[in-house]
Amino acid sequence: MIAIGGAIGTGLFLGAGGRLASAGPSLAVAYTVCGVFAFLVVRALGELVLHRPSSGAFVSYAREFMGEKGAFVAGWMYVLNWATTGIADITAVATYTHFWHMFTTTPQWVIALIALAVVLAVNLISVKIFGEMEFWFAIVKVGALLLFMCIGIYLLATRQPIDDHIPGPSLITEGGGIFPHGMLPMLLIVQGVVFAYAGVEMVGVTAGETSNPEKLIPKAINSIMWRVALFYVGSVILLVMLMPSGSYSASESPFVTVLSHVGIPGGDGVMNLVVMTAALSSLNSGLYSTGRILRSMAMAGSAPKFTAAMSRTQVPYGGILLTTSICVLGVGLNYVVPGQAFEIVLNFAAIGVLSTWSMIMICHLLFWRKAKAGLATRPSYRLPGSPYTEIVTILFLVGVLVLMWFDEGPGRITILALPLVVVGLVVGWFCVRSRVEAIRKAAVGTQGSSSTD
Repeated sequence: MIAIGGAIGTGLFLGAGGRLASAGPSLAVAYTVCGVFAFLVVRALGELVLHRPSSGAFVSYAREFMGEKGAFVAGWMYVLNWATTGIADITAVATYTHFWHMFTTTPQWVIALIALAVVLAVNLISVKIFGEMEFWFAIVKVGALLLFMCIGIYLLATRQPIDDHIPGPSLITEGGGIFPHGMLPMLLIVQGVVFAYAGVEMVGVTAGETSNPEKLIPKAINSIMWRVALFYVGSVILLVMLMPSGSYSASESPFVTVLSHVGIPGGDGVMNLVVMTAALSSLNSGLYSTGRILRSMAMAGSAPKFTAAMSRTQVPYGGILLTTSICVLGVGLNYVVPGQAFEIVLNFAAIGVLSTWSMIMICHLLFWRKAKAGLATRPSYRLPGSPYTEIVTILFLVGVLVLMWFDEGPGRITILALPLVVVGLVVGWFCVRSRVEAIRKAAVGTQGSSSTD
């Protein structure tokens, strides 16, 4: 259920509205292409997990195959990914809440702060509470999407008019076809689509706390492909056949838009509540995963010592609090630029996703080379097409980065900010490398004395 929840989040429930308005039905093509690469990434991660399960996930594998520098970069870029995603999530919650008139006068930053505080409290209690909460969040999301699709299929079959438009494929052809504004808008939204799939790698992080990863991880990963086809591609195709793509907007979930126009009493309010739980679920997952990653890094010396702290209920509260403190900056962003907050952090989150996925594929490529040399054994569950699959995926991810430059808005600003991220990583590494080296030598010494004994 965590794998399902990780694949369905704010990127679909809120982000799809603005992308439908700008790219039209071609959004389904973008979801399909990016979904294939997302599946390849988690398939590669699944093989690494079965090679050696670890709650440190790909940071642990980066350390094994790329050394401490690789682990440092992988870990902190993942933290950047989820911290900015967390800001996007609390922004989405605040946006959804303003749907109800009683909250329209409440400042966006206040709602964002409350949402952050609630999810933080849940994560600090125990991992069992997190798992239980994420389980129900996933059920709500999947159930609501299936119910919406059933309603949409009924409207298509009965050809019930929606705002004087008859649902059906004719809405696609009459609106200019699959590419109503050309291919360029579809290419420019790819980074947002990649962000929509952020979270699928959660399968690898949770594997370290799974009782039977050999059985459960392949099952969870293999199911991602049909989920992508059904929930992402299927729902987008359904949306563009129910209403013209120009009817959707970035300020409202497209699912809420449809239900608010079909006359189902309270339907739009219920769906708005559902998409709010999706945002809370994504924030919940982000705090969970970064807490585990930061603890793994802290034990190797790559993160502040306090992030290694564990509570009596086995919660790495130090790492969770650090991520939360970064998300508090997002509360400030909601105060300063409430209208642009979501798009700004979405692009920074996309950078984090691209780097995380690239690191996973590089680690798998190095693992494949090690196995080829007879120094490691690949499990029976494997990424097909190695090493070409990894190379093509990495080239695709680099291509997405290039496309962000041609987005003259937040995308280009994000690219221009990359040198600052690189400088931050370099400075950070020089600050921790002596401690990392001391811990590494101590670990090697302990292993040596143990083997001598």
